[in-house]
Amino acid sequence: MNIIFRVDSSYEMGTGHVMRCLTLAHELKTRQAKVSFICRDLPGNLASYIRGQGYPVFLLPFRSERADASWLRVDFKTDAMETLQILMASSPVDCLIIDHYGIDQRWESLIEANVAKLVVIDDLADRPHQCSIVLDQNSSSAGDRYHGLVPDSCVMLVGTSYAILRPEFRSMKKQLAERDGSINRILVFFGGTDPTHETLKTLQILNKRQYSNLHLDVVVGEMNTNKDVIEQLCTPMANAFFHCQIDYMADLMRKADFAIGAGGSSTWERCYLGLPSLSIITADNQREITKRVHEQGATCCLGDSAEVTAISIEHGLNTMLASPSLVEEMSKQALQLMGEDKFNEVIDRIMGGDNDIHS
Repeated sequence: MNIIFRVDSSYEMGTGHVMRCLTLAHELKTRQAKVSFICRDLPGNLASYIRGQGYPVFLLPFRSERADASWLRVDFKTDAMETLQILMASSPVDCLIIDHYGIDQRWESLIEANVAKLVVIDDLADRPHQCSIVLDQNSSSAGDRYHGLVPDSCVMLVGTSYAILRPEFRSMKKQLAERDGSINRILVFFGGTDPTHETLKTLQILNKRQYSNLHLDVVVGEMNTNKDVIEQLCTPMANAFFHCQIDYMADLMRKADFAIGAGGSSTWERCYLGLPSLSIITADNQREITKRVHEQGATCCLGDSAEVTAISIEHGLNTMLASPSLVEEMSKQALQLMGEDKFNEVIDRIMGGDNDIHS
């Protein structure tokens, strides 16, 4: 099968969309699919990283003087036509997988005749789609989340059971020891770019003497503009270990007793491994997810990044350090939240015909 992803990354929008698409790409490649990516050449994009993972990348041009304020940074017709040129040159395309908040039914209707199957990865359920499959890994009590937003024939894969997790997370889950609520090792990770500088805010607290007995793993992405400053802050801290653009996050999460991080896609990674956390909302699209996980008791959300201070983080951490029973219960709730693992069904449906697997 010839499968193409349409996905973007940048300093502003972060790297989460690309990283979860790469997870799908790796699984599809193991099933002999030919995989490539179409990305816009935005500042801070991951095109080089994608190529380093072994996939061709077709770059759409970016001109700052014409930049649109939307997620696409150009009007949807321009983006669709530029994408269509690549699809026609790559024909036949068996499947186009879209992971982009700036794309909806208007864009998809211009493309659909040129691909055999169109798959949409979405988190928001806030706009209509013209697709064969919609994949939304967010926990949702609303089974009809996409009712009226997708065709009646669309296969809806909705819920945390369909979480897009790299294979190492499944391997680590088999090695997972039950957490007793004590906190000796903390993981700090605010996504690939951390545009609101939460890592620096957190380190203001963690470099205090009272936390010197804690083992700290501080993780940043290659596109984090503060990565050099963060590394310099960690260097004199005997208990802090700096990690940049790693491929062993699952191992760090397994070893950690607690995490401090953003409410993005790593929420599901933490929950899958039962890792309790303090979380901060760093983008609007994280609000619904984080609120739901907080209500489930699997994380303690401190609020929006603009409102969360270093003191807020310190108060939250001190509460957790003094409440092992609370932390232990958070771990149990996180594991329970994830439910049955149906990731293989996602791959089966992408690789198979629309109607060859029945719900």
